[in-house]
Amino acid sequence: MEIYEILDYYRIEIMIGLAVAFLLVFILYLINIIQMSKLKKRYHIFMEGKDAKTLEDTIIKRLDQVDMLLEANEANNRNIQTLFGNMKLTFQKSGLVKYDAFNELGGKLSFSLALLNETNDGYMLNVVHNRDGCYIYMKEIVKGNSVIMLTEEEKQALDIAVGNISE
Repeated sequence: MEIYEILDYYRIEIMIGLAVAFLLVFILYLINIIQMSKLKKRYHIFMEGKDAKTLEDTIIKRLDQVDMLLEANEANNRNIQTLFGNMKLTFQKSGLVKYDAFNELGGKLSFSLALLNETNDGYMLNVVHNRDGCYIYMKEIVKGNSVIMLTEEEKQALDIAVGNISE
């Protein structure tokens, strides 16, 4: 008898608790219905006009495209490596110093030009301009040095090309 008395005493609280529990379950049920509806719509859009065979063909086509892209990427990587190898041999650094060779012409028409590759190998061009003409001299540069003695202007051009000083 005691249990009936407890239920009778707390009947309003029990009814309120059951109503709240029912309301929570009902809200969860509505959320579930909405999510299922969205999922069904996405599924119908995905499968619209496609059967299993065409879906399989689409997947195979995409995988073939991925394979072609991977092959193209490998070819591009090989080409880039070849270009980097070729770039090491090209002139990448330069240094230019203009000067007046004989102090008689009134302008800096003579110049020294250093052209170097990545390993500081290359050439030094020295163009000397005077009233009678223009003379060009070339010296080979190996590892940033010349076997032939360099003039002061040529040393400056070489230092600029190597990066020891700025222009």
